[in-house]
Amino acid sequence: MSDRSTSLSPNSVNVILSAVTAALLLLVAWGVAEGNVIASMLSGAGLAVVIVSFGTINLVPDTMRAEATERTLAIASETLRSCNHGLTPDNAAHICRLLLPETAAVGIAVTNTKKVLAYEGEHGVGTAPGSENTVPTLEVLESKRMETFVSMDDGDQTTRHFNLVQNRSGRTFGIIVPLLVQDEPMGTIKLYYRSGTDIDRTQLAIAKGFGELLSTQLSSYELDRQAELLARAEVKALQAQINPHFLFNTLNTIASLTRTNPTKARDLLREFSVFYRRTLEGSDQLIPLSRELEQTRRYLKIEKARFGEDRIVEEEFVEPGCESLPVPSFLVQPIVENSVRHAMREEGALHIDIHVAVDGNDVLVAVADDGLGMDQQTADKLLAAASKPSGEEKGTGIALKNVAERVERFYGTGSGVEIISKPGEGTCVTLRLGEAALTLHNGSKG
Repeated sequence: MSDRSTSLSPNSVNVILSAVTAALLLLVAWGVAEGNVIASMLSGAGLAVVIVSFGTINLVPDTMRAEATERTLAIASETLRSCNHGLTPDNAAHICRLLLPETAAVGIAVTNTKKVLAYEGEHGVGTAPGSENTVPTLEVLESKRMETFVSMDDGDQTTRHFNLVQNRSGRTFGIIVPLLVQDEPMGTIKLYYRSGTDIDRTQLAIAKGFGELLSTQLSSYELDRQAELLARAEVKALQAQINPHFLFNTLNTIASLTRTNPTKARDLLREFSVFYRRTLEGSDQLIPLSRELEQTRRYLKIEKARFGEDRIVEEEFVEPGCESLPVPSFLVQPIVENSVRHAMREEGALHIDIHVAVDGNDVLVAVADDGLGMDQQTADKLLAAASKPSGEEKGTGIALKNVAERVERFYGTGSGVEIISKPGEGTCVTLRLGEAALTLHNGSKG
């Protein structure tokens, strides 16, 4: 009695792969539209697996398909690294070298919307890097659809760049696939073949799959780039909020001290100079929490000189190790400034406590005062205003909006801002920095 093994026929497998491809393409479109980088990357990797599966399902035994899948996942990972800085000549050259062995093509090129960025393959097949895009390439960029081409080396302007010296017929055959980011063309990937018979369904599927994969990787890069630009814009918005009244009041305070206490005036002028230099510099990168707290202390020193040393009393408690926590600039100081501007009574001291502590994998940064406070409904409205589109918030909401958005952007899921307040008793603003504790002590919680 012989053993029987059941398996799907190649046609059945191809039908399944086609359905999976359609689902992955929908996931890619959703990920790009929603700005979900993780979904886009995972679906892109899945597409890469399907690409090779189409080409190998009927050609290689089962024992080799696992190796093909592993190789394709490695390719997906490499293309992601190659797209980390966008479509540059160096990145394009690496992509060409990476993808050519995975096809039956004799040459492969990557272009942007204007010119050829890189070419890899047999000499004389495609256009040289730096050459302007040919008419067929421009047509694909305009139509946003994959096209095949056949060109003759007859001097015609649309085809004269294609010259396959090994082909006696003088013809070059190829596939051009657009690279799209949010449905906008960023460039193309071009595959060249010796004859038209080389361009079969497998090669078309591979070309389309590589185009989708690269488009997904470039979309991920573009999302990251836009997020970085937005973060910089938010810092600039905070810098633009430098209160002219604060500036004039500080200068008047210094001018008054020059007559009554010249030594203190000089000291305050130095602090004021450093404070404004740090404010105007901002930062495109994360800074240590200790530096943000130094800036906060400078601000309070200036306000104490104006209102009196006994009018503002601050205390800090920072759990050991948290001083080195990387944070975006303008994280604590704007919240403390809100306390001074809106919570101080006409008489008596305003106590401000800054508390930083680890909570599981998160880090909590709390700024509490015992000032005028507000009812919880007003606090909830203030917090809700921080989530409105730019331009709809005002006053205290501007600074809080910037802080809330950057906390969510830098620290992701589980991060956010909480406000607890009571009239006549004070307000506490707490920032939850999700997974931030994992960055301490060489990546582990201390």
